[in-house]
Amino acid sequence: MIARYTLPEMGRLWEEEHKLRCWLKVEVAACEAMAERGEIPKEAVSVIRQKADFDLARVGEIEARVRHDVIAFLTAVGEKVGPESKYIHLGLTSSDMLDTATAIQLVQASDLLIGRVVKLREVLARRAHEFKMTPMIGRTHGIHAEPTTFGLKLALWYDEMGRDLA
Repeated sequence: MIARYTLPEMGRLWEEEHKLRCWLKVEVAACEAMAERGEIPKEAVSVIRQKADFDLARVGEIEARVRHDVIAFLTAVGEKVGPESKYIHLGLTSSDMLDTATAIQLVQASDLLIGRVVKLREVLARRAHEFKMTPMIGRTHGIHAEPTTFGLKLALWYDEMGRDLA
């Protein structure tokens, strides 16, 4: 993401730290589901839930050595969790975890955009009423056309944003 063109809150969703936090959320949720099914001890999940964490710098150190992002992440988490870490990632592929975590990030990003569109529509509605009688030159195919009002332009944009939101 290019920082100057990115909303700070959107940029944070795609930072490495947040990405790995989503990975951790998926791994813990998988352990919880396996414990509910009796596939791993519930006591282990309690420890995992309590201790599961990582240090971003440590993940980077391990990745430089092993040259695999998921292995580096799991190793760093395992260092924090201890013996119960043997249940983390059990039965999962890297893609299972990565795809699910990326879906979490996409939902978070979508929620942020939806919230912004809702706010934009509020502004457009207010400004459309404010400028409903303000004349302007209409345009079609890049040339002047019949006169219209700036309020109508904003009202049309408001309606378009409603379709985009849907």
